[in-house]
Amino acid sequence: MLTLFHHPMFATCRFVRLAFGEYGEELALIEEKPWMRRKEFLALNPAGTLPILLAEGDVPIVGAMVIAEYLDETRGVLKRDKRLFAEDPMGRAEIRRLTDWYLNKADSEVTRHLVRERVLKPVMPETAGGGSPDSAAIRAARANIRQHMKYTNWLAGTRQWLAGNKVTYADLAAAAALSVLDYLGEIDWREHAAAREW
Repeated sequence: MLTLFHHPMFATCRFVRLAFGEYGEELALIEEKPWMRRKEFLALNPAGTLPILLAEGDVPIVGAMVIAEYLDETRGVLKRDKRLFAEDPMGRAEIRRLTDWYLNKADSEVTRHLVRERVLKPVMPETAGGGSPDSAAIRAARANIRQHMKYTNWLAGTRQWLAGNKVTYADLAAAAALSVLDYLGEIDWREHAAAREW
């Protein structure tokens, strides 16, 4: 069985878990607190970032999109109509663009800051950056939510799925990011009916 080092509140980790779930693949989960900088964890990824997948032969595969590409190459090509990538290069490009939007842009402008300030800092030791939440960081992140929700609402209102006519990695990336924000009570779904229905 493959092993995933993850944190349940990181959108990138949720994305990987959703992708494996879509393909019906089981994962052994190890919850990691990257701020602890454990020696064993850093041996797998000196950058100290999540997610990390221990693949066949315990080879570490690092990063959400790298893991998604690995999953597609080793399992996705056999799934045919349930494959999370499009068959054509332009379709794959759009999937990659939107996946990047949610796992990088939305994460760096919104999700990461709210998770850090509201969830992680209160439980982290001060020596690792813990302490009181930074209200300015929270306000800035909240100000950025509207743009991402408007874009998601537009995508959901003009397409069958976010990147086309079927569920793809783009949908899973958006679901991962938005589920974190929804869990934190940060999304007003009343203003985004198409996104809510999607």
